[in-house]
Amino acid sequence: MYNMSYEKVAQDKTRVVIGVKQTLKAMKNGEVSEVFIADDANQQLTQKVASLAMELNIPCHHVGSKQKLGAACNIEVNASSVAVKK
Repeated sequence: MYNMSYEKVAQDKTRVVIGVKQTLKAMKNGEVSEVFIADDANQQLTQKVASLAMELNIPCHHVGSKQKLGAACNIEVNASSVAVKK
């Protein structure tokens, strides 16, 4: 299940927004088609993303590892959340 999500992020890496703050901002601006949240990230931070996604009817996918999510975005650091822009 998780691998499909990582592949989707990797395919769309030109349209990704990385990080909780940037994801929340993009969601509020109506720019996001879907979000990905790492299960091993800080739950207090990612819960804001999950809640807003539910509120705005944006599909929210959970992935297992913030390290792998960061790698799928082609960055050297972990990514707690990633949004794909419309």
